[in-house]
Amino acid sequence: MKAVICREPGALHLTDRPAPEMPAPGWVRLAVSHVGICGTDYHIFEGKHPYLEYPRIMGHEISGVVLEGGTGVDLAPGTKVYVNPYLSCGTCIACRKDKPNCCTAIKVLGVHTDGGFCEEITLPVANIYDAGDLGLEAACTVEFLAIGAHAVRRSMAPANSTALVIGAGPIGLGTALFSRIAGHQVTLLDTSADRLQMASERFGFISGIIADDAAAEAVRSTTSGDGFDVVFDATGYAPSMEKAFAYVAHGGTLVFVSVVKEEIAFSDPEFHKREMTVVGSRNATRADFEHVAASIASGLVPVDRLITHRTTLDRVAQDLPVWARDKSGLIKAIVRIGG
Repeated sequence: MKAVICREPGALHLTDRPAPEMPAPGWVRLAVSHVGICGTDYHIFEGKHPYLEYPRIMGHEISGVVLEGGTGVDLAPGTKVYVNPYLSCGTCIACRKDKPNCCTAIKVLGVHTDGGFCEEITLPVANIYDAGDLGLEAACTVEFLAIGAHAVRRSMAPANSTALVIGAGPIGLGTALFSRIAGHQVTLLDTSADRLQMASERFGFISGIIADDAAAEAVRSTTSGDGFDVVFDATGYAPSMEKAFAYVAHGGTLVFVSVVKEEIAFSDPEFHKREMTVVGSRNATRADFEHVAASIASGLVPVDRLITHRTTLDRVAQDLPVWARDKSGLIKAIVRIGG
């Protein structure tokens, strides 16, 4: 089968690999249909991912079609599916608490083990969900949108809450969309006026703040001095995460959607006087995936406006490096593998 391998930073190669063998009991062999390109994939290509060993087949935002299942699998051949790429151990404390998204031994497709930039893949049936009536291109967007949906659920912010989403990249936009679906009044904050304009034109987020020296005053003005009931930071940038504390209303919640390796510092008096809640949000669970799929199917998520770039398995080794350098106008790029 064809596969695209990142052999080392900056080196993508289209090659032939042996196709997967008959799946083991409880596993499924898929024909990969579409794969979304994530920020993680760009970081792997650029050599910026801290936990990766090369060579690696990237890609974890996957849709496909069932080819065959091992013993105990009830998904029929031909079933359209999308993939939960978080492979959990099933026995650790997190898994026992039904939180496999933060399994202590988690392996993520395309990061810790080979992913979907290939024609076929085998996976545990527990990580494969029936796509129903979703098209296969739309189905491969479920995973990245589930990150934001999970963050919104983790916030526990009720309808009519004021929400600030920091970072208008793909994860931030997904968070903003599901914050709006939850009934929140959403404002975006980003360093780029162009991204805020795109968010307004494509998705109707008309309230936006530029992340500059005047941002704190703009937050006060937008909220009549109160701050936001819930703030989501989707930047993965430590200084932004530290500034986010000041944007939270008294009694409010700060959700860190992205992760950084650095330590985060904050003022304890400011934290305590607000009696604020700080929440970490990692990956997503089956409930989030199903919520996203249902929201796409019902028309609440305009997937056609999220997908801005397309390529094929034969061309991704040429196109991905270009998009890694120039992300102007880029929200989500999709690789068509088959179908």
